[in-house]
Amino acid sequence: MDRLLDAGRRGQPVILVTGHFGNYDAPRAWLIANGFRVGGLYNPMANAFFNDHYVDAMASIGRPLFPRGRRGLAEMVRFLKSGGMVGMVVDQYMKHGPALPFFGQPAPTALSAAELALKYDAALVPIYGIRQPDGLSFVIRVEDPVPPSDPETMTRALNASLEALVRDHMDQWFWIHRRWKPERGFRDQRASAAATTGP
Repeated sequence: MDRLLDAGRRGQPVILVTGHFGNYDAPRAWLIANGFRVGGLYNPMANAFFNDHYVDAMASIGRPLFPRGRRGLAEMVRFLKSGGMVGMVVDQYMKHGPALPFFGQPAPTALSAAELALKYDAALVPIYGIRQPDGLSFVIRVEDPVPPSDPETMTRALNASLEALVRDHMDQWFWIHRRWKPERGFRDQRASAAATTGP
């Protein structure tokens, strides 16, 4: 926590990485309440009515919020370069991402958090909001920044961090989408092979 707060006070860009675990907005709420500039990257929902509710709920904690896409990414990068903190989640199936280990299975994973950290000299910090037995309060867990190396190595460390925490609190990982989708990977491999094979 001390290293995270020091980076924020010095104006070093910070990428906060979490998963769909506990309450992933609890750390953002705590940091904003303590005077830090924290933005969030989100994936707009297909249902416009639900998306309005979703964005309003996140905005009630604080802004800025950056919708996934070209414009949102450009705004997020400007905010990050100005010394802001940005929150991202990494436990999502990413079709074109490398298959990195997660719970002993290859999981296609986005490298974007690590790539942004390397490009903009940002601290890459795993952070989680762990729900407590009363159901209302949270412990904010901040891990050491992932050392800069290469995007795949750094993202492997993020996957390992989340996996270890989920193993300790399996009931708090709320991810209703399928994380691995092996049948899709097999189908994509066949399509790729067919496209590169001559008659």
